[in-house]
Amino acid sequence: MSAVRADGTVLGFDVGARRIGVAVGSGFGHGARALAVIDVHDELPDWRSIDRLRDEWRPDVMVVGDPMTLDGGDQPIRRRARHFAHELHARYRVPVVLMDERASSVEAAQRFAVDRAAGRRRRRDAAALDAVAAAIIVERWLAAPDDAVPIS
Repeated sequence: MSAVRADGTVLGFDVGARRIGVAVGSGFGHGARALAVIDVHDELPDWRSIDRLRDEWRPDVMVVGDPMTLDGGDQPIRRRARHFAHELHARYRVPVVLMDERASSVEAAQRFAVDRAAGRRRRRDAAALDAVAAAIIVERWLAAPDDAVPIS
């Protein structure tokens, strides 16, 4: 998938063992914003919360972070993210892509620290870090959509 319509919406996901960060972006620009953090219980995401976000934003594309190791290798959370991406595709029948997310958590922590220093975030907002990482994943896809791997 090479791009999203100019008026299209993108939902992005940063999959973790306990939480999934969610962000939204659009074809209007290269920015994205942190939207929500979805809980994972017994290895299952809160699908009702994801359903509500999907219904609200009506995305044209969903982007899931592909958590490779720094050398591009596999790890257990990567299999979970890939399974989640396939489940998104099966449930919603919209294009779903995997986007390299290496170092997105580091970049999210840096953005969070800048926002805390500026008074825009509080320490207790730390759970939102996952949603900030999802925003970075969306921004990476908006900047280089051809680098993504489509799920089919």
